[in-house]
Amino acid sequence: MLFLLKKYIGSLLMPLPLIIIASFAALLLLWFTRWQKTGKTILSLSWLALLLLSLQPIADKLLLPVEGKYVQRYEPDTAHTVPIKYIVVLGGGFTYNPQWAPSANLISNSLPRVTEGIRLYHLNPSAKMIFTGGKGVNSISSAEVAAMVAQSMGIPVEDTIALKKPLDTEEEAAEVEKVVGQQPFILVTSANHMARSLKFFEQRGLHPVAGPANQLAVTTPLYPWEKYIPSSYYFTHTERAWYETLGSIWQAIKPVNTDIKPEKSENSQQKNS
Repeated sequence: MLFLLKKYIGSLLMPLPLIIIASFAALLLLWFTRWQKTGKTILSLSWLALLLLSLQPIADKLLLPVEGKYVQRYEPDTAHTVPIKYIVVLGGGFTYNPQWAPSANLISNSLPRVTEGIRLYHLNPSAKMIFTGGKGVNSISSAEVAAMVAQSMGIPVEDTIALKKPLDTEEEAAEVEKVVGQQPFILVTSANHMARSLKFFEQRGLHPVAGPANQLAVTTPLYPWEKYIPSSYYFTHTERAWYETLGSIWQAIKPVNTDIKPEKSENSQQKNS
């Protein structure tokens, strides 16, 4: 229940719903009250916000600090790096339609995470790939869908582990701890989500190595029309920056969940037997 409440409130606090709510309030003022000037001001500011937040220079200017140092991909230093036994790929957006191409079931941030995890697997061929994420309203979990996609791209079934229970990053950290223990591992998630994710794992005393994926803030050259014509694509960059900022604030003020105990999972027991 708390998870659903968090998601509903978080969704309503995103830029587009807030702009729509403000615009609707402005229309009510214009149509049904004498507060014409206030209504016009709110409506004008809402329109201006929608315009500005849809422009690439502004959207990516907001997103770049959130991605921070994770704009660069992870490349192992084979001479000095301890061999990695696990690559953990965090869950994201997904659906499940068995008639689709496997990768089509991974929405938005999920597919870049999985493909980066596969690239890192090929650099660490003795590693196991761990996928996380619950099933939500689907028939199977995000973790299972991601594992299917990895397997369809040549990753051996025996090298994939699906952790199907966790619903958010905090729960993912607890489930991963049951498998990896104190061993270092590569943590793969979106660059804009990496700082917050690392904190959840490090709070449990784990030793993640950042393997950022899905970098979004563009710093390379673009055509003028890509930069200065409003775009729904770049508006999503604003949304990611806002979402992660809200998430970081919530993470800073909420107590650490100590109720999630690091008991061994079936996967962990099998590996130790």
